[in-house]
Amino acid sequence: MARSRAGVVVALAAALAGSVGVGWWIGGTVARPTPAIVIRAIDGDTVVVRTGSGRTETVRLLGIDTPETHDPRKPVQCFGPEAAAYTKRALTGRRVRLELDVEARDKYGRLLAYVYLDREPYNERLLKLGYARLLVIPPNGSHARTMLHEEIDARAARVGLWGACEGE
Repeated sequence: MARSRAGVVVALAAALAGSVGVGWWIGGTVARPTPAIVIRAIDGDTVVVRTGSGRTETVRLLGIDTPETHDPRKPVQCFGPEAAAYTKRALTGRRVRLELDVEARDKYGRLLAYVYLDREPYNERLLKLGYARLLVIPPNGSHARTMLHEEIDARAARVGLWGACEGE
C-alpha cells in the first residue's frame, strides 16, 4: 500500500517536472486578477461567474480535477457529489478573484483560472481537503509546485477522496 502511494507521488512529481517549468520560465500569470461573483457551481471544478464588467463566464478551475458528476460518457465517480456540493456551498453568491495563467481558455471556450476566496486560493483548498486531484495542463502551471504539496499532504492524511475512494 505505502509502496504504491509512494510510486504515484514519484510518478506525479516526475510528470510535473517538465510541465511546471513552463509556467515558471514564462513568468507565471499573465493577467491581473479579475473580480467576479459566483452565480452557480456546475460541479466541483467548474463554476459560472459574473465579472465586474457584467459578463457571464464559465470558469474551469486550474490545476485541479474533481471526480466527475456530469459527464454523460462516465458514471458518477466516487466523491464527485461531495466535491460538487462543497464548491456549491463555498462559492455560490460569493465574491472571488480570478487569476489567469498563460493560456486563458480551454478548447470548450471556458475561462481557465485560479479562484481566490477571501484572499485564499480556493483551488488549493480543494486539494488540501481531498476534494480534488492535481491536474496540470501545460502551459498553465504557475502554482503547480504549491498545489503538488497540498495533494501529497492530503494523500498522506487520507483526507477526502484519498480515504473514501481507495481501490476505485
